[in-house]
Amino acid sequence: MSPTGGSRLLFYLGEAGYFRIIAGRSVIQECNDVIIRKAPARLHTLAQLLDATGVKIGENPLDEHTQVAKQLLDYPPDAIVLAKAIQVDPDWFVTHDRKHFLFNPALRYLSFRIGTPGDVIQLHRAL
Repeated sequence: MSPTGGSRLLFYLGEAGYFRIIAGRSVIQECNDVIIRKAPARLHTLAQLLDATGVKIGENPLDEHTQVAKQLLDYPPDAIVLAKAIQVDPDWFVTHDRKHFLFNPALRYLSFRIGTPGDVIQLHRAL
């Protein structure tokens, strides 16, 4: 994670209380795996950010949310992530996944916005 990128800024804003960050266990594990693969020396940074920001780990989704998500996404691991988001009903679902989330027209009618960290920051700067 870049020390100056949008993801890092969201963590800082979360730490300052501007945002409440909720993530599923599988999302945290995926972040962990990517850091181990790409920059293992920075693994401590993720732990520090999660702790300082007070990231809340979301509950497992209800079956009804899982069924809705599976109808919208044909990739089971991401359907579970989406089901957790549907259950939490956030203002934003933040991702870099273009294929399954950002450019997926089936998701446009969800009650929350889907975007990159930069999208969230850009909108909040405009407010």
